[in-house]
Amino acid sequence: MQHFDESAFQDFLSTGVSPRDVDALFPLLQSANVIQALIALFRGGSEEVMIRLAILREIASRADAPEWTPQQLQNHLSFIDNTKLETVLKRLREHDLLLWDSERRLYQLSSLARMILSSLSNLVSFGSQDDELGYLFSQIAAGDAVGQLSADTLSNLLAQLNQDESFFSQAVLSGSEFRLKAAQSRLAAAQKWMARGTEILQNLGENGFADDASWKIAQKIGDSQSRMMRMTSVFQNELAKIARQRVMLSEGGLSSSELAAWLKAQSIQKLSDLSAHNIAQVPEPLYLLPDVMLDVAEAFLERDIFDKKVSAMPPPVDIEVAQDVPFEYPPQLQSLTNMLSRIERSVVLADIVVGGDFSAASYRYSLLTFLGEQNVDADLAALAEQPVLVLHDDTAALQAIHQNEIAFMSAGTISPINPSVRNKPDGT
Repeated sequence: MQHFDESAFQDFLSTGVSPRDVDALFPLLQSANVIQALIALFRGGSEEVMIRLAILREIASRADAPEWTPQQLQNHLSFIDNTKLETVLKRLREHDLLLWDSERRLYQLSSLARMILSSLSNLVSFGSQDDELGYLFSQIAAGDAVGQLSADTLSNLLAQLNQDESFFSQAVLSGSEFRLKAAQSRLAAAQKWMARGTEILQNLGENGFADDASWKIAQKIGDSQSRMMRMTSVFQNELAKIARQRVMLSEGGLSSSELAAWLKAQSIQKLSDLSAHNIAQVPEPLYLLPDVMLDVAEAFLERDIFDKKVSAMPPPVDIEVAQDVPFEYPPQLQSLTNMLSRIERSVVLADIVVGGDFSAASYRYSLLTFLGEQNVDADLAALAEQPVLVLHDDTAALQAIHQNEIAFMSAGTISPINPSVRNKPDGT
């Protein structure tokens, strides 16, 4: 087993501090052989690293006959120069990644090398899909399966969830249609892993966590996932607001959002060709300070200028007035309003909410909160004025649905009320 020279750490640590007394360094020093093996694999130029990994993977690929003679390796790896091949094999032997049986004159991979290749293969398979949550949840599932789940693995997952949640919140605050749609796609990709992750964490909770720190982190993971799942309706509401405010550029139905999407799809060269002789390029005088320019401008305006030039506005030009495009309510909002207007007796809450998929149900459920509200947008006024009341049965268990992507939901009813009475959905 190889070890680090602990005296070399004195150049990095404060005077009198031993590397083994630092909590962040101690577990790494205990696994010095693994760290040294990784350094042996990944030190050097990118092409050297690729060659080492390619050789190691080729040696590991023959599972039915894991032992190799030197001649077999030369024949199998004939695409590599013999001198370079011997150099790589020597490096792998020196760091216990490749074992050499001198009596039988055979090569075989060490257990450490196979563990590194297995981890690397898992990382590469998820990394190619840009699926960080999938990889992190797989590590938690694997750790639970073998009974070696650490708090560090859960912390990495919590950090990734918090990072995604921050990305979603910034997309909402930006008010950008493109960022909202990108966040919506990212959330849709994460939802499948969060559903599986919930099952894994539930199993872990039943079996018990290794320590209190892991239990607290798991609780925070559950809270973060719950907040992220609610972002589906938030995205839909924000996109609906943007759709109502979309600017139509012509009678043909072209919108500013469609124009921006088309511009984003064009190359820099094409945009440059389109803007040639159409956009004036004005150099920005970076050497001028704004506050100095303002002082000079004010002093100049306060002077008495005798020879003032009078600027005249150009004559008006007849323009073609574009016809207003009639506004259409979102289909789901209009459909829900129509259903509520036809209610004559109490109906089960699930019969109104469930339908389509999870996103559609979440959107309809969120719209019910506007019932009885006075100060709402014009497009929500018709819904808010419906004379119905939502009553939740807090004493009953969750109602089993098991259809349209909904497993369970809160029990409750929607009942007609006197139109003069404006109660809110919470029954107050």
